[in-house]
Amino acid sequence: MLYNYGSINIDHVYRVPHLVRPGETLASHSYRQVLGGKGANQSLAIARAGGHVMHWGLLGQVDHWVLETLSSAGVDISRVELTLEPSGHALIQVDDQGENAIILHPGANHAFTNAQQDALLAIPSAGDWLLLQNECNALDRLITLAAERGLLVAFNPAPMAANVLQLPLERCQLLFLNRGEAADLIDEQAQAPSERLLDGLRRRLPEVEIVLTLGREGVCYQHGDTRLQLEAHRVDALDTTAAGDTFIGYFMAARQRNADVEDALRLASTAAALCVQREGAAPSIPVVSEVEDSTRDWPMPELHAI
Repeated sequence: MLYNYGSINIDHVYRVPHLVRPGETLASHSYRQVLGGKGANQSLAIARAGGHVMHWGLLGQVDHWVLETLSSAGVDISRVELTLEPSGHALIQVDDQGENAIILHPGANHAFTNAQQDALLAIPSAGDWLLLQNECNALDRLITLAAERGLLVAFNPAPMAANVLQLPLERCQLLFLNRGEAADLIDEQAQAPSERLLDGLRRRLPEVEIVLTLGREGVCYQHGDTRLQLEAHRVDALDTTAAGDTFIGYFMAARQRNADVEDALRLASTAAALCVQREGAAPSIPVVSEVEDSTRDWPMPELHAI
């Protein structure tokens, strides 16, 4: 079993002709309210990829309806606790080019207590994976305790904030980063070449596996002396909202099945390419049969050592 200490949000999604400018009032093309949160999206992606995941989360009681989406996909929601605290939520703009802008309110996602964390950490066994994002509180304590118990910690520090720089990242097994997050972590320019970002990450975290997602430029993987780059599928993006979460979920599901890194990268990249061609966050995450069909039908991007 893979365990995900992750956010559950209510997403308010607005399709707009362009992202709102300061001082502007803009009418939207459409509006939808759906399950969101990086944690919930990643659990959903793991389950749709055929993985086995238990979600650890807090959700406002009035929003219990969103749990059906997770449960029906196969996510174990037995450790999702309903609370009087308002749920986390996000206001999401998606423009006609598929780009997005998001305002996030953490709500219940920041209400975990030490006692709740201790009870959750009593569930896994040494060698199990624990997946984290930066949308829940008390990550420093959780990473330390999880590592001490022999769990393999995978961390996606999104949304990137100052607290990430103080976390014991060296105790993680695996980090998922985009270009901006990697640059912030090593005090580098986001426009720096990917090789420079990888060099800086290796100096700072020499023992940690790095998955560096680069959008249209593909994805890089680094661990020890191994450094790989996989080109991206060439598709027309409609909505990029959950692409990173889809990639992470599929990669983790592949690792759970003991797939090699190359296969995990290819599967996750294909899933993300399908995701960006659809609207929404949770609704855009594909199921594994769709991804497997695409890996057979699409030309495979080049994977090479760098």
